[in-house]
Amino acid sequence: MPTVADLIVARLLQAGVQTLFGMPGGGSNLDLVEAAGRAGLPFVLSHTETAGALMASAQAELTGRPGACLATLGPGVASLVNGSAHASLDRVPLLLLTDAMPASARDYQHQRLDHVALLSTVTKGSFSIEADRADELIKGALLLATTPAPGPVHVDLVPDVARQPATMDASGQEAPIDDQQAAVGIGVSEILAHARRPLVIAGLGVRDSGDADALRRLCERHGIPALVTYKGKGAIPDDHPVFGGVFTNGVMEKPLVEMADLIIGVGLDPIEFLPRPWDYRAPVVLCSRWPLEQHHMSISASLVGELPKTLSAIDECLPSSSDWQGAEVEAHRRRQRAALNVDSKGWAPWRAVEAAARALGPDIQVTVDAGAHMFPITALWPVRRPRQMLISNGLSTMGFALPAAIGAALLERTRRVVALMGDGGLLMCLAELATAATEQLKVTVIVFNDRSLSLIRIKQEALGYPPVGVSLDGIDWQSAAATFGVPAWRARNDDEMARCLTEANAGDGPALVEAVIDPSSYAETLRVVRG
Repeated sequence: MPTVADLIVARLLQAGVQTLFGMPGGGSNLDLVEAAGRAGLPFVLSHTETAGALMASAQAELTGRPGACLATLGPGVASLVNGSAHASLDRVPLLLLTDAMPASARDYQHQRLDHVALLSTVTKGSFSIEADRADELIKGALLLATTPAPGPVHVDLVPDVARQPATMDASGQEAPIDDQQAAVGIGVSEILAHARRPLVIAGLGVRDSGDADALRRLCERHGIPALVTYKGKGAIPDDHPVFGGVFTNGVMEKPLVEMADLIIGVGLDPIEFLPRPWDYRAPVVLCSRWPLEQHHMSISASLVGELPKTLSAIDECLPSSSDWQGAEVEAHRRRQRAALNVDSKGWAPWRAVEAAARALGPDIQVTVDAGAHMFPITALWPVRRPRQMLISNGLSTMGFALPAAIGAALLERTRRVVALMGDGGLLMCLAELATAATEQLKVTVIVFNDRSLSLIRIKQEALGYPPVGVSLDGIDWQSAAATFGVPAWRARNDDEMARCLTEANAGDGPALVEAVIDPSSYAETLRVVRG
């Protein structure tokens, strides 16, 4: 007879989970791994619990279905916190399956942590599975994770319960209900009707191709320029005439935004913004799939519902054409790119980024880590479709790109995925090269080696402090990769980058390319982007 562990795995498969990730301990972890094997759900061993959560989150972003990871009790759950925080702040549906102390061990203190309290600030909720309500509870957990706004949900499972027999409700997995449809009221209609220079800012909520298509049609029909956040990259292709560049709430995009008399936020979530005041005077009409609780922007109207229907309603209210001229949008886009071409003593990061992008082509799936290298990548890397560039932006955690690339590569093993990382970020998750090697995944890591935690160094220097504790010099990246059986190359200029990537990507498994860059331009790049 099926056990509770079998039932949980069956519900995961039914919800669209592609892979179960994590580092198991004993207890219910082993029951879930065994049940996954029986049911044909692949289990992939990560080398930290955080990495397992990030791998699962990447799959959730790419598929639009929940991700799932597991961890042992106590230290395993503690190590999940950063991965769960990413899923929480970046709005990713994720199930965290953790082992738990049985009731018979209530008097024991060893490895005992209050899992619910520990994860309460980085999850939407917690469920403790009971045998006689197992199906109800696991369906409830999946429903909560996927109901807008999506996010991580914690499930505690004790070994005694995992091994008990269970029955599945024949009604099947419930799906989130989105019955909220946008209604454009009279006041909003007037705001839209009088807009001569509306501007779109697209954010993390524009993840589906249908949403992006509807947004593109709106912009094309009315001649509206569009900016995108880091997670909104691809909502409007970078090579599209209405594409106006990247929005961070920094200074680089200010000239274009200040020309607008209306801002239409599509899937926009202030969780992606730099923490500084919103000082734009144009009214904001926000279109989202879920209500937002925020105090960052001043909102004139918030339209909640399916984005294509909301955008269709807006389309009917806007003037047939705007006063924007294509030449001024193109000029702004060119100024943005030119401003990032900062002089450098050696091989500049932006040159390495452009060389890699040329060599890899515009359709490559990439993941991006937090760090100084992120600024030229997010602005200059060409993206054509939603979710083509995965990045942690709500949390902005380092150590994201390699685990995310592994999660992405597992979805389609014939496709190469490229992780763009700084040397500090790669050190945080270096052991996951072993995961990529074990699974023989086509993951290429490009590590931008500037031998320093450059953003921290810049902040120290701005305060007049000496650069203490930021040096990462002396790391032999080729030897480090070889430890895991991963071939590696070193590039010092554009031509070497092209050659290295050609050779690296010719293989059937993971590869690493070290880009030896000069960080002297980073301070000016930061000033250009953020001010």
